[in-house]
Amino acid sequence: MEYGLVALWLAMYLIVGLAALPLVAALFPQFDDAGAAFAVPLGLAVIAVVGHLVGHVAFGWPALVAGLAVLVLASALLGDTDAVEPQDCAEASAVFAAAFLLMIAIRATSPAIAPLPVSVGEKMLDVGLLGASLRAGTLPPEDVWFAGEAVQYHYGGHMLSALLALLTGTAPRFAYNLALSGFYATLVTAAYGLAGAVGSAHEVPRRAAAGLGAFLVGVAGNLHTAAGVVGWLLPDGLVGSLPGVPEEAAAWAPADVTGEFGYLAASRVLDTRPAEPDAGFAAATEFPSFAWINGDLHAHMMSQPFTLLAVGLLFSYWLGDVRTRRLTLFGALPPVVGLVGFLNLWSFPTVLAVTFLVLAFAPGDATALVGSRTDGRLAAPDGVAAEAARLGVALAGTAIVAVGAVTWTLPYWVGVVAGGPDQTIAYWDQWARLGPLLVVHGAFLAVFAAYAARRLSTPDVPPAAPLAGGVAFLGLATLLGAPAVGLTLPFVAAGWWLLRRRPEAGFPLVLVAAGAGLVLLVELVTVEGERFNIIFKYYAHVWLFWSIAAAVLLPVLARGRPSVDVGIDRERLEWTGTALMVAVVVLTGLYAGFVVPAQLSQEPVGADDPTLDGTAYADARYPDEAAAIAWLNGRPGRQTLVTAAPGGYRWQPGEGKGSSAPASLTGHPTVLGWFHERQYRGEAPYDRRLSDVETIYAGSTTNQTELFDRYGVDYVYVGPAERNRYDVTVADHPGLEVAFRQGDVTVYEVRR
Repeated sequence: MEYGLVALWLAMYLIVGLAALPLVAALFPQFDDAGAAFAVPLGLAVIAVVGHLVGHVAFGWPALVAGLAVLVLASALLGDTDAVEPQDCAEASAVFAAAFLLMIAIRATSPAIAPLPVSVGEKMLDVGLLGASLRAGTLPPEDVWFAGEAVQYHYGGHMLSALLALLTGTAPRFAYNLALSGFYATLVTAAYGLAGAVGSAHEVPRRAAAGLGAFLVGVAGNLHTAAGVVGWLLPDGLVGSLPGVPEEAAAWAPADVTGEFGYLAASRVLDTRPAEPDAGFAAATEFPSFAWINGDLHAHMMSQPFTLLAVGLLFSYWLGDVRTRRLTLFGALPPVVGLVGFLNLWSFPTVLAVTFLVLAFAPGDATALVGSRTDGRLAAPDGVAAEAARLGVALAGTAIVAVGAVTWTLPYWVGVVAGGPDQTIAYWDQWARLGPLLVVHGAFLAVFAAYAARRLSTPDVPPAAPLAGGVAFLGLATLLGAPAVGLTLPFVAAGWWLLRRRPEAGFPLVLVAAGAGLVLLVELVTVEGERFNIIFKYYAHVWLFWSIAAAVLLPVLARGRPSVDVGIDRERLEWTGTALMVAVVVLTGLYAGFVVPAQLSQEPVGADDPTLDGTAYADARYPDEAAAIAWLNGRPGRQTLVTAAPGGYRWQPGEGKGSSAPASLTGHPTVLGWFHERQYRGEAPYDRRLSDVETIYAGSTTNQTELFDRYGVDYVYVGPAERNRYDVTVADHPGLEVAFRQGDVTVYEVRR
C-alpha cells in the first residue's frame, strides 16, 4: 500500500481547502460553519477555472501556479478571515479525511483501471484523458484515440486531476485512484455542509441533517437491494409479486453481492424501452456509492461536488440580503456553473434550471436585484403582476449566469462543444413502468409524501387526505400508461403552491421540485442515440437534489413537524417521523452494507497486498503487453501510435477487437481507438481511419509509408489483438526497426 502517496494527497486537498477558507467565509456568511465544508470544492474550482484559461497558452506548471496564485490572492483580498473558526475547519477536514480514507480502502482492493468481468464503465477513456492532459503542452489535449485532433469530450475533471498529479509528482497509474478518492471526499463533504446549512435554517440540528446528507449522497443506495432481501426471505411463489423484483431474487442471498442483486444490478433497474423489453437494454440508474465503488474517473462523477457547490451558492443567495445576492449571482455563481458544464456538459442545463427556481422562489422581492437598494430584503409583493415580475427577473438572472458561465470557460465551448456532433431532441413515448420507478426513487418519494401531507393539512383536511389524493392520481396515471406523471407532478404542483403560500417550507422544496421535474422531463424528452445517457446523467442529478432535501425533511418529520392541528398529538407525529427516518436509513443502507465489506475483502489482481496501482493487474494478466506499455510510457513528449482498431474498453484479442490499452495507459495518441469516435467525429472520418489502420497493418509498403507520413506515426504496436485481427505485413516494412520486443509483443519505430 502506498501510504506516503495517500498522506501526500490528503494533505494537498486539506491545504487547498485551508487556502480557500477566507473566501468561502465571504461567500457563505449566513452558514453556521461559515462555509467551511465548501472550502475544498471551492479551492479546486478556482484552480480548475484558472488552470483551464491559462492552459490554452501553456498547460502544466504555468497553469497550476496561476491557479494556486489566484486562489491565495482571492482569499487574501476578497475573503473574510475574521469569520473563519478553527473548529469548523477541523470538522470539515475530519469529514473529508474519513470519506477519502474510506474510498482509498475500497479502491486499494480493486484498483484496476479496466472493466474486469464484475465491472462496467469507461476507465480506459478516463485514464487516457488523464494521461493525454499530462502530456499536453496546451489545451485542449490531443484525443488519445484520434491522433492529431483535439479531444471532443468534457475533459475538465481529467485536466484538474492532471494538475493535482503534477503538483504531487504522482504517476497516472496511482493518480487515477487518488484523484477518484478525492472527488468522492469532496462530494461527501459538500453534501455534509449543504445539508447542515439547510437543516439549520429549518431549525433542525445541523449535524443531524449534515450526517444524513453525507450518508444519503455518499453511502446510500436505491431500494433494489432491499427488494432483493425481501424476495430472498419470501417463499418462492411470492417473489414475482413484488414490483421491480425479478424472479431471480429467490436464488439471491445477502452474501452474493456481485450477483443478480448486487454490485451492478442495483444500477440497472429501468429498461430504456419498457414497451419493447427485447429491443433495448437496461439504463444506468446510478447513485453515487455505486459509481465510486465501480471506480470510473468519469465526467458525471467529477462534476457532482461542484454541482453541490453551485447549489450551496444558491442557498447563500436564498438566505442573503441584496448585497450578498448580487455578489453570488454576478460574481461567484457564473464561474462555478461554467466549471460544472466544463466538467460534464449534461449537468449544465440542470444547474441553470435550479438557478431559475431559486431566483423565482427565494424570499423577498427579486426585482430588488436591479434596483439601487443594497441593504436588506424587500417584502415580496403579491398578485399576478408581481408573479410575472419575479419570473421575468428569474429568467433574466439565469440568462446572465449562463452567459457568464460560458464566458468563464469560453475556450471549451468554442473548441469542444461547438465542434461536437449535431443531436436531435425528440419526444419519447416509452414510459417507464411503476415498479422500477419505485425501486429507484421510492425511498425519497416516501419522505416527500409524508412531508407534503403534513404541510398541506389544515384543521379541516387531515394528512391522510393529501396522501389519498396523491395515491389516486398515481393510480390513474398508471392506468393511463404514464406512472412517472403520477409520481412527479403532484410534488411539482405542491411545491409551487407551498413556496408561494407557505414560504417557510423553504429551500428543500425547490430541490424536491427540481428532482421531480427532471424525472418527468426524462420521461418526455430524449436525444437521438442518447437514451441511455439521458436517464443515466439526469438521474444522478436527481439523487443529489433529493438526498439533500430528504436529509433535512427527515429530521423535520422526526421532530413532529410540520405540526398539524387535526387532532393528532405531537408524540404520534414524532414517532411516525422517526420510524420513517430509521426505515429510510436502513433500507437504503443495505446496498453499502453488503457491497462495501465484500469489496474490502477482495485481493487486488496482480498484487499481494492492497495497492493503488491501477495497472498492477496488467503485469499479472498481460505481462508482455504491460512491459511494452511501460516502455512506451517512458517515451518523452507525445508519440503517435498505431494499434488495432476499433479499440474496446479492455484487452479483447480473442474477440477480434483491438485494445485501447497502449494509448489509454500511456497518454500517447493512437490513430484510431475507441469505437465511440464514430459518434464524436462522424461516420466518414471514423471509417476512413478504420480503413487506414487496416492498410497500415496489412497493406502494401507504398500505402503504409504514405499513411505513416499522413498521421505522423512514430510507433507501430503489434500484439495479440493486431495479429488476430490482421494479416500483418507491416513487420516487413523497410522503414521500421524493432524498438521493443518481449514475448508476443513487438513495438516498431518508424525511421525518418
